[in-house]
Amino acid sequence: MIRPVAPADLPALARLFAWMDERPERRVLAPEGRTPEDLAFEIEDAWVATEAGEPVGFVGLVPFWRGAAIEGPVVRGGSPLPLLKAVLEEARSRSVPTLYAFPSEENQELKAALEALGFGPVHTTYFYQTEPRELGFAVPEGVRIEEVLALDPEVYRRLYREADEGWSLRLSWRDLELLEHFAEPEHRLWFAYLNDEPVGMVELEEGPDAAEVAYLGVVPRARGRGIGQALLATAVRAAREAGAPLVRVRAHDHEKEARKLYQRLGFTPLEAVVTYAKELTR
Repeated sequence: MIRPVAPADLPALARLFAWMDERPERRVLAPEGRTPEDLAFEIEDAWVATEAGEPVGFVGLVPFWRGAAIEGPVVRGGSPLPLLKAVLEEARSRSVPTLYAFPSEENQELKAALEALGFGPVHTTYFYQTEPRELGFAVPEGVRIEEVLALDPEVYRRLYREADEGWSLRLSWRDLELLEHFAEPEHRLWFAYLNDEPVGMVELEEGPDAAEVAYLGVVPRARGRGIGQALLATAVRAAREAGAPLVRVRAHDHEKEARKLYQRLGFTPLEAVVTYAKELTR
C-alpha cells in the first residue's frame, strides 16, 4: 500500500534513512534529518509504502530548478518501482515539466528502475574532502582575487554562464534569490579579475561539520594560468580561518582536470551521485 506520510510514520522513517546511510548502494537524495523531530520540519510532499501498516519505503517530491526532484525512493526489502511510478504520476498531475532523481553511482537497483521508466543520466558528480590546509597556490601575476560583498546579479550570471560548460543551475535564480543567498554570512563568494575583468569565481558554504566549495569556475579564455588553483586555495584558506574541520569539493564527470587536481592534492573521494532526468511535457 502507498499512502501519504503521516506524523506517526516519522520514527520508522528515521530508522529507514539510517539504514540507507549504512551502504553506498542504498543511497539516494533524501531528507537530511535522522530524528522524527527533524523530519517533521523537512518532509512535506511525500509518500510511504507499508507492509502490515509499517512504513518500509519512502518517496518525496520537492521543487527543483526547471521542475521537481525525487527524494528517494528508499525501500527496505522491495522494489523501488511502485514508489517511482506513484511519484511520477503525481508529478504529471501537477504538470511538472522535468523530473530529476539523484541516486548514488553504486545504487544499481534504483538506476535500473529509473532507466526502465525512461529517465536518462545527465551527469555524475564526484565529491571529495580534506582537512583545511595551505595549498601553496599563489595568485598569478596580473590577477587579483577579491571577496564579493555587494553582488551584481547580472555580473554573476554572465560569469557563471561563461565559466560553466555543463549544467548551469544558478542561471534560473532571480535577482532576489541570488542577493538573499549571498547575504547569508555562511555563503561567501570571491571573484578573480584579470585586467579588471571578472574571469573566475569560487563559492564557499560554511557549515558546522564542513565547509563546502559549492562552485569553482574560470572562463575558457582565462584558463591555463593557475587562476582556478588560486581560487581554490583562497576558499580553503577561508575555511581554515573560520575553523571548519573539513573542506568538501565537487566536480562533474566532464570536469576531468578539476578531478585530477583534487586527487593530486590528496582530497579523499567521498561518493559519486548520478543526476537523472525525465521530460514530462513532451
